[in-house]
Amino acid sequence: MPAQVVDGRGIAAGIRREVQGEVETLAVKQGRPPTLAVILVGEDLASTTYVRNKGKACEEVGIKSVQIHRPASVSREALLDILHGLNKDETIDGILVQLPLPPHIEERSILEVVDPAKDVDGFHPSNLGGLLTGHPRFVASTPLGIMEVLDRFRIAIEGRDAVVVGWSTIVGKPVAFLLLQRRATVTVCQKWTRDLDQYTRQAEILVVAAGKPGFVKGDMVKEGAVVIDVGINRVDGRLVGDVDFASVYPKASLITPVPGGVGPLTVAMLLKNTLSSYKARIGLSSKP
Repeated sequence: MPAQVVDGRGIAAGIRREVQGEVETLAVKQGRPPTLAVILVGEDLASTTYVRNKGKACEEVGIKSVQIHRPASVSREALLDILHGLNKDETIDGILVQLPLPPHIEERSILEVVDPAKDVDGFHPSNLGGLLTGHPRFVASTPLGIMEVLDRFRIAIEGRDAVVVGWSTIVGKPVAFLLLQRRATVTVCQKWTRDLDQYTRQAEILVVAAGKPGFVKGDMVKEGAVVIDVGINRVDGRLVGDVDFASVYPKASLITPVPGGVGPLTVAMLLKNTLSSYKARIGLSSKP
């Protein structure tokens, strides 16, 4: 039986409605809406598009978006000054530094300065480290979106064999720890893993974030597996994932398409993180 195809846009719209409802109520009581500050450096087209889309998404749900744009020539010291100001600003609930940064600025040295309590992107070392103990303030939006899919489709996680292909700090590592926390048996592979198909064919839950278009084929997937494709690749003018959808679709029980799968959920979960930070800062929860 062909796979059930996840409507990421529909799920994201539902999350946005949930966030909007809370924001409308809380903004009236508190006298201000949640506020997200986004720092964009340079003129990278993809980054500019992402920031614009994030701003529009914030506006739709009532979150105030503060966008700070600096030229690619900006110094590290100037960026640090901006971050220190945002950290101290009590009206700022979330801070996001759009990556990548220009080559002359080490990304880690910037991300480490963001206040962990405002790090709605989940990239600060203390939040990444919190995944190890199971108590992060924030988790990166894409891994959160993946878990949202699994939960909304009532996918059993405890005791299942899960394989994550890709080990980035943005997707692979965080989602592996999230699955471990839910008592899955997790194997983390890379696109260079020898005999990769021996691992992927054992996966009941397969998350692919390898950065290689059409990398995982149907013969690499277990019958009835849940397949989460995180890849975003442009091939011949169209977006495709890391999973060869045509050959995997007949074998999987559930699959996320590209586009329209995990992608829309990434922005939706960022909004949810920003709302969580706001609520924590006004004393409505002990932590985001």
